[in-house]
Amino acid sequence: MRNSIKLAWRNVWRNWRRTAIALVAIVLGLILLIFFDGLIKGSDQAIFGNAVRLYGGNLQVHAPGFRQKASRYPLLPLDNADTVLQTVRLQPEVVNVTQRINTAGIVSNRGNTLRVAITAIDPAAEAPLSIQAENIVQGRFLRLEDRDAILIGQGMADRLQVQVGDRVNLIGRRKNEAMRQHTMTIVGIYNLGAPEIEKGIVYMPLADAQTLYNLRDQATEAVIFLQKVGDEERLMNTLQRDLPSYEVDTWKTLRPEITQTMQTKLAVTTFFGIVILLIAGIGILNLMLMASFERTREMGVLAALGMKGRQIMGLFLLEGALIGVVGALIGCSLGGLLIWWVGRVGISFAGTSGLGEIGALMGDRIYPAVSLGDLLGRGALVVVITALASLFPAWQASRREPATALHHV
Repeated sequence: MRNSIKLAWRNVWRNWRRTAIALVAIVLGLILLIFFDGLIKGSDQAIFGNAVRLYGGNLQVHAPGFRQKASRYPLLPLDNADTVLQTVRLQPEVVNVTQRINTAGIVSNRGNTLRVAITAIDPAAEAPLSIQAENIVQGRFLRLEDRDAILIGQGMADRLQVQVGDRVNLIGRRKNEAMRQHTMTIVGIYNLGAPEIEKGIVYMPLADAQTLYNLRDQATEAVIFLQKVGDEERLMNTLQRDLPSYEVDTWKTLRPEITQTMQTKLAVTTFFGIVILLIAGIGILNLMLMASFERTREMGVLAALGMKGRQIMGLFLLEGALIGVVGALIGCSLGGLLIWWVGRVGISFAGTSGLGEIGALMGDRIYPAVSLGDLLGRGALVVVITALASLFPAWQASRREPATALHHV
């Protein structure tokens, strides 16, 4: 085997121009593939991370029966919110856990009316993690001492034709299913670049909502923020075991439309990745076929010296694999360096519009990222593809008759 590797390595560099062309094709294709992977992973991290901040944490704990009626925002208070918070805080991956109240309502001003979800938050706890707090364009974020105050999105402000300081009528459903109307003052307006999202949610202080909606010292959910996206399933199982009388959900189960959109996006990006690999594989196949025809006499000499057909076939496969290994090493190294550099500065998407909810969640800058496992996986895949691309030329070379091959011109 050692001698075969030496012979294959020497043959690879006998025609260095042909090998260089093959390596350029592999390296460029691999760099493109790695950068594409990094861009997709960076966008996924941005989308999932912002979705967590926008829709209320990585996980949420509710009273029994909430999951079935989640779209109606049922006012089902937690039996013992303090116990829930204490249990969650014992988990090492939890960054923060806070209480919320969610109910359905209507906001109106001068004949303009919108159906909204009313979300009451603890401003002090959520301000450091809130995507709305980062994107305030008028006024300020909510404060703990605020009364009769709300925070709205730019899309809602445009629809209602209001600005900071204006007062609007807010009707919300109370615990006893009665509707409570109250006049609220707009203290802040945020802009995510997604009017449809901004039109649908009104934020207010938790203490104010507890009074207005007959939920004194109570909350309808506990919102959990984790150190990173991706740990939800394990923690959900742990909390469901520790809190058996509550419902524990991730944002994915309560917001399935985001997951469906991301699955569609993954299918599209996987298709383009396969196309890139096929293009590189066709290039290698063409080069190895050329090498097979150019070395017909050489194959005849080897066969005349006693080398069997399977050995000749193995030699060609080994040469293709070696080209793939060299290309993978160079391509992964250059691709990794490119991702490292671009990942530090990011890729600006500022000024893009028309991307809808996904575009708003993606933000204005993406930071591509790949793991060492991703690089090794792509490199191994390229080696396999180059070996497979060499399979047909190797099979052709192994089938040539020595006498015919020796007289080939």
